[in-house]
Amino acid sequence: MKTVDLRVVHKGGAPAEPFRLQGWVRSHRASKQVSFIEFSDGTSITHLQLVVEPALPSYAAIAARITTGAAVEVIGTLVDSPGGKQKYEFRVSGIQLVGDADAATYPLQKKGHTLEFLREIQHLRPRTNTLGAVFRLRSAAAMAIHRFFDEQGFYYVHTPIITTSDAEGAGEMFHVTTLDLANVPKIDGHVDFSKDFFNAEASLTVSGQLEGEIVATALKKIYTFGPTFRAENSNTARHLSEFWMIEPEVAFLDLEGNMALGESFIKYLITDVLDHCEDELAFLHAREWVKEPGLMDTLKALANSTFEKLDYTEAIRILEKSGKSFDFPVKWGIDLQTEHERYLTDEHVKGPVFVVNYPKQIKAFYMKVNADDKTVRAMDMLVPRLGEIIGGSQREERHDVLLNRIRQMGLPEANYWWYLELRKFGTVPHSGFGLGFERFLMYASGMQNIRDVIPFPRFPGFARF
Repeated sequence: MKTVDLRVVHKGGAPAEPFRLQGWVRSHRASKQVSFIEFSDGTSITHLQLVVEPALPSYAAIAARITTGAAVEVIGTLVDSPGGKQKYEFRVSGIQLVGDADAATYPLQKKGHTLEFLREIQHLRPRTNTLGAVFRLRSAAAMAIHRFFDEQGFYYVHTPIITTSDAEGAGEMFHVTTLDLANVPKIDGHVDFSKDFFNAEASLTVSGQLEGEIVATALKKIYTFGPTFRAENSNTARHLSEFWMIEPEVAFLDLEGNMALGESFIKYLITDVLDHCEDELAFLHAREWVKEPGLMDTLKALANSTFEKLDYTEAIRILEKSGKSFDFPVKWGIDLQTEHERYLTDEHVKGPVFVVNYPKQIKAFYMKVNADDKTVRAMDMLVPRLGEIIGGSQREERHDVLLNRIRQMGLPEANYWWYLELRKFGTVPHSGFGLGFERFLMYASGMQNIRDVIPFPRFPGFARF
């Protein structure tokens, strides 16, 4: 007998003959005349009502054990529902209890639960309507990312998770070691990493960009999509210690081409989730924690927008003349804060905008230095209601300039010998950007806490499961 998912049923793909459903009980109402089971298998935001005759032998034997959370397998037929709450219902001809759920201790009873409470039971929260919708959206968005780059002729590259290079030069990295922490070997007061597993100081990666550049200068167009780690002690609703990044790198591409790629990418991604996750987005956007109504319209507008471009210096001038009292004072040389970015998108441009050519002292060492020697060819994509969603740059392809930047920033030159050699052997202009996957998911879903768009969040003081 054919087993069918609810997402197929609700799209009109259920067979006319009897078929099997496998999933979990959301609620069970038993009576002498007829019993109703609210059923979900996790594949759709819409549940299905199972209708059972109490005298059905397979049901009568287990009726008392069909509790919220129990796993069941049912056989039956889809029929038109006489009630007005749903189009279809499922007439059960056979039911089997696959897994009990103790009604006295199962924490997900049929009532509202706060997101804070659900974060404490991450082993069960995917069963809720909200987190189930978020994780289906996450899966669909991940597949859309791979489709976009595949259609554009990119190669998917797996860059290392364990690295000896700090791509951002910020030093906020998790160390990887097998040394005995109770008896760390030292030379002249410093840790002797020659005794460590890799014979060098190693860390979890903060970005796959530098290694991505290696492959881009061979295969021309590549992208990475993998986990990255930051040991930043930021216990906020917008920061994670482990998150996923999408990072394309393209040889022979300048900043303007990089912006065009970023615009095409974000439009494709939003259009795809609007097409494939409309029910999930509609459900999530209706939740009480979505602070700004009309998010669906914002996404649709963004997918059809023309992206404007502002030079950083011009953006500062606009902010200074805005008459707004910002929490972070505006002056040339600052890194734009969310309040500044939101003003530019929501009030000045009234749409998405690229801000380009940032001061070099606030940007990473690998960004191409402009002729003024004060700014670099960096770009940030700002979108309405959020601010920055993508950050990128044209990379510095000149060996002497890159070496000088590494030295100016006090980075360990020896760690970047291979990165410098890329500028000696067939160097070319090249560019790329990064999109934080969870940041995008927050924007699309309306979820207000980044810990609710990743199945197992990691943040300061918390690494359970």
